[in-house]
Amino acid sequence: MIGYIEGRLLARRERFAIVLTPGGVGYELELPDPVAAGLPATGGTCALYVHTVVREDALELFGFASLDDRETFRLLLGITKLGPRTALAILSCFSTDDLARLVATGDMEALTRVPGIGKKSAQRIFIELTYKLEGRSAAISPLAAPAGLGAGVLADVVAGLTNLGYADADARRVAGAVLEAEPDLDVAAALRQALKRLASEKS
Repeated sequence: MIGYIEGRLLARRERFAIVLTPGGVGYELELPDPVAAGLPATGGTCALYVHTVVREDALELFGFASLDDRETFRLLLGITKLGPRTALAILSCFSTDDLARLVATGDMEALTRVPGIGKKSAQRIFIELTYKLEGRSAAISPLAAPAGLGAGVLADVVAGLTNLGYADADARRVAGAVLEAEPDLDVAAALRQALKRLASEKS
């Protein structure tokens, strides 16, 4: 497993680079846009944290400027139906802290700015991201109040849970119970609580 590469930048394009190590091996890596933009000129030295994807017909390397960003990439890969290209596209639009802030503020719509992600996909990704980033998002101070508070919260939570595959009746029951207990919750917090309740019911 390749976890880190340091060497001379042999070639660079919009979203990939070839790094030549001192041992004479050139590694081709796919990169998020901010990482590619931050590379030195050809011939300069660079260092990248690497996630390796092994396929039957290929070995793919994805490079990141920090361990945190690599871990976020791996977290995104754990989301249902989300492959490495989409994860890379998300990290081309949002940093690790940006994603945590989206979750903290309930800004699901922001994900539709990522090429290839529509409203339904954004909702599904946001719900799973909310659950996976719970600890990190709690430490981020929101920059703005989340939209869609009030009566719409219940509908958004129910829609989110059904998009994840939960039965409509279960989604309405759990979402209603969560918001009855804590009526001031925003969409992101209510989703977190609903997912916890559903997970505890399965155990």
